[in-house]
Amino acid sequence: MTSTTCFTLAELAGALGGELHGEAEASVCSLATLQSAGEGQLSFFANGRYLKQLRATRATAVLVSARHLDECPVAAILVEDPYLAFARASQLFDWRPAVAAGVHPSAVIAEDVQVPTDAQIGAQAVIEPGVRLASGVVIGPGCVIGRDCHIGPRTRLEANVTLYPNVRLGAETLIHSAAVLGSDGFGFAPTPNGWEKICQLGGVVVGDRVEIGAGVTIDRGALDDTRIEDGVKLDNQIQIAHNVVIGRDSAIAGCTAVAGSTKIGQRCTIAGMSGITGHLEIADDTHVTAMSLVSKSIANPGVYSSGTGLEPHQQWKRNVVRFRQLDELARRVRKLEQAVELYSTEGQTDDGR
Repeated sequence: MTSTTCFTLAELAGALGGELHGEAEASVCSLATLQSAGEGQLSFFANGRYLKQLRATRATAVLVSARHLDECPVAAILVEDPYLAFARASQLFDWRPAVAAGVHPSAVIAEDVQVPTDAQIGAQAVIEPGVRLASGVVIGPGCVIGRDCHIGPRTRLEANVTLYPNVRLGAETLIHSAAVLGSDGFGFAPTPNGWEKICQLGGVVVGDRVEIGAGVTIDRGALDDTRIEDGVKLDNQIQIAHNVVIGRDSAIAGCTAVAGSTKIGQRCTIAGMSGITGHLEIADDTHVTAMSLVSKSIANPGVYSSGTGLEPHQQWKRNVVRFRQLDELARRVRKLEQAVELYSTEGQTDDGR
């Protein structure tokens, strides 16, 4: 995507804390991959598999580490961590416009809500009584903010985000479109005549610098709050059930579901399409690979997997049959081991030979 903002290489090197090797006044107006980049574009090299593309790139400049500086055929900005530098450079070219303070005439705002002078409220947004808005917030078009919600400084809600009542958001948090925070948790008591609803009386508390992807659902707590701590990153299409706690700086990839009352520690990563059952505790610094099912608590940090890899269908069918036979096979092996142990013991002489 082409940005209307341009920087000289000297400006970029200064902003990223890098060392420039090249023409200081050369201009960069957008970012691109090594393969597609051309004049006026900045790229980065962070993976040795793309060394061939680095050597052939036509970018105006590349973010590189000292190790690969000599491999770069164009201007370079020398940085310690090219991927981190790329992340910071991307923020300079972000497509989101600066906050345009003001309230759209079609927005519906309760009389007791005080809108800061530097806030932006989009078209057809609805803000109910008791809501507190901090400085610099952005409420996108079509958002619905339920009563008694609190939104922290410089937090941004993209279009059509829904906050049920009593949701609290920290500072500098970003919530993408169609996310729903504070919907009822899945709570029902069985009766002879069906299910009796358990009203969900808690709320949702989200910390600072959190990002919540499009279509994410975070249920309110049954009694206590569901809590998303500082620095957490949630990808698109994630389900977080009632009373879940996600620890600081953890990241969860798309299409993952976390069942009720589970506590995920700090700095954890949960890869896509994983499932985590309820009432578990997952240790800090735990990493779960894609399509895994976590059905018991994890007490020790590390990498955990449960999904099986792709294989040809006929081979998969044969392996499924063998998988179903594993229990019986284990029993047979144990019997053989016991027989061997018995034979070995009975076959010994008094002196052990």
